[in-house]
Amino acid sequence: MGAEVVIEGLSKSFGKHTIWRDVTLTLPPGEVSVMLGPSGTGKSVFLKSIIGLLKPDRGKCVINGVDIVRCSERKLYEIRKLFGVLFQDGALFGSMNLYDNVAFPLREHTKKSETEIRKIVLEKLEMTGLSGAERKLPGEISGGMRKRAGLARALVLDPEIILVDEPDSGLDPVRTTYISQLFIDVNAQIDATFLIVTHNINLARTVPDNLGMLYRKELVMFGPREVLLTSEEPAVKQFLNGRMDGPIGMSEEKDSATLAAERAMFEAGHHAGGVEEITGVPPQLQPTPGLPERQGARRRKDRVMRILHTLPQAARESIIASLTPEERHRYGIPAPRPHRPDPVGAQRGSLPTEQVAQLPDSDWTRPIPANTDDVTRRLPPHQQGNS
Repeated sequence: MGAEVVIEGLSKSFGKHTIWRDVTLTLPPGEVSVMLGPSGTGKSVFLKSIIGLLKPDRGKCVINGVDIVRCSERKLYEIRKLFGVLFQDGALFGSMNLYDNVAFPLREHTKKSETEIRKIVLEKLEMTGLSGAERKLPGEISGGMRKRAGLARALVLDPEIILVDEPDSGLDPVRTTYISQLFIDVNAQIDATFLIVTHNINLARTVPDNLGMLYRKELVMFGPREVLLTSEEPAVKQFLNGRMDGPIGMSEEKDSATLAAERAMFEAGHHAGGVEEITGVPPQLQPTPGLPERQGARRRKDRVMRILHTLPQAARESIIASLTPEERHRYGIPAPRPHRPDPVGAQRGSLPTEQVAQLPDSDWTRPIPANTDDVTRRLPPHQQGNS
């Protein structure tokens, strides 16, 4: 299983300009997490801080018991070997063919023979769908192939943590879906911990086990996908639907006058833009047939069902509706009854006792807090709404 990343009170500034402050979250081991946020909110800076390329002003980032914010350069060098990084443009060496690009980390950081290196490189190229392209130069292939070559290079040292920076940058929607499927397939095969930073709505809805969002220099929320996809937090809801209607504006946030003017405009019939609003929990991408079940997805689902009773009614109903028959059986939830219209004037009550999950032992042994605020992190009250 991949390594757990524990971040506590992490803050970063450039001079007097604060990028983000007091970021606290845990990346669960072996799961795929996505960090969202409007452009310019410091998502890439967050990735670079996790791997130690940038030094935060304060806080902790603990990996395998080592706080990389305060450890020595020698210890940081060793911890970095746990990481694989896919940069926005692939960051391939233009003068090297794909084979040599992928082999570079093995030649730089190990004492393996060329025979061993060849076996590993060809295996990773096959895993990323690049068999037969190993002699091509980066300038001779498409942007999608360069992304996959960058991922193959990130995988050659068998990393426990994989960081991905804007995987859809420069790709059309179809290629973005293909590389999203590739992340899911890789996670199914090696159970590594993924953190992807993006502002791609479709990727955020369909790929991750966990979602987080940076906005107004804060971590708005972080938690299982089911919790954020059903959230009523205004900034999260606006972002996931790509609409103008909400607190996020062209210059990151709007004042109360702008909000009121836009609200009047939308009520008068002006389209708020964005995609059609999707309610409930959209299906998550599954591994390609023939690959093993993703253990990270099962651990996340166990965690969600353990906190189900603490979530809002609409979220509970959406999560239960998204369960497969096998998952209903696993958690002891009866099959849905045929729909019958509510009598006139009837009021919906709380979740029936029979729909409270009966959870087997979870593979992720960290205790799950009963308080939802310990699982999802929200903006302070004074920063919610229109402030």
